Amino acid sequence: MDNEKKAWLEVSLQCSGELAEAVAEVLARFCPEGVVLDSITRYDAEKHEHIPTGMMRVAAYLPQDSELENKKRSLEEALWYMGRIVPLAAPEFVSIEDQDWMTVWKQNYQPLRIGENWLILPAWLERPAGETRQVVRIDPAMAFGTGTHPSTQLCLLGVEDFARGADTVIDLGCGSGILSIAALKLGVRRALAVDIDEQAVAATLNNARINGIGSELEASQGSLADILAGKYAFNQAPLVLANILAPVLIRLFDEGLARLVSPGGRLVLAGILENQAGDVLAAARAVGMDLIRQYQQEDWVALVVA
Repeated sequence: MDNEKKAWLEVSLQCSGELAEAVAEVLARFCPEGVVLDSITRYDAEKHEHIPTGMMRVAAYLPQDSELENKKRSLEEALWYMGRIVPLAAPEFVSIEDQDWMTVWKQNYQPLRIGENWLILPAWLERPAGETRQVVRIDPAMAFGTGTHPSTQLCLLGVEDFARGADTVIDLGCGSGILSIAALKLGVRRALAVDIDEQAVAATLNNARINGIGSELEASQGSLADILAGKYAFNQAPLVLANILAPVLIRLFDEGLARLVSPGGRLVLAGILENQAGDVLAAARAVGMDLIRQYQQEDWVALVVA
């Protein structure tokens, strides 16, 4: 029985970057194998590269078993209710065999150019001939942040602008580890990547291996409190990255987030919607920090404070 091929029903829909996480949360309630978010790009023939459009494709997979029809009906109902609040495209359903699982991802996942430096490549693709950008390889199968979400892209811009010259970096809520890996590739000597989700830590270590990174990256399951308590190799850095969510960032300021930043250092904050930026900045100012740079893509904002 274990050798039988499983069949899956892929459910997918396109939405704005602003809605992608909310849609992913709805799909995750019904899809035990996780949710995949891909940036929708357009090909720029003049630049020979795929440019993000700001739209996202959110996909998940339902096993085709005896519960399929009930789960599909419940999922459609949940999306229908969500569509009463904000307009949503109708979901598309495609039946696929288990053997096609990674093939489907590989067909949809494209190299992504971000900022002046970055080329985010899926793990199975070779560097394009003549490519001079810094390559960061990510395994999309881990689905913990592949560079496609606007907040990750904005945080990568912060890494691009502020990582050079920093000897260490702390990545709080590291997800796939993409930000720590990018910082190390720009010359940061050591990185500490921490996440409360053990699967995110596993994804970080896997992606570090893919990128040829070893002991210079310390990845561990933990929290802000654990870092401040000195449980890791260091508890301050000249560059601190926190790509989380605005309400969590505000709470973390109350719990000592700013103490991670060494004197003269920078704190890059992302996962912030435009209408939340004022509240996050107020929390930073309440602990003596102020805005030195802001990035924006669609309705997403990243703030650099010091």
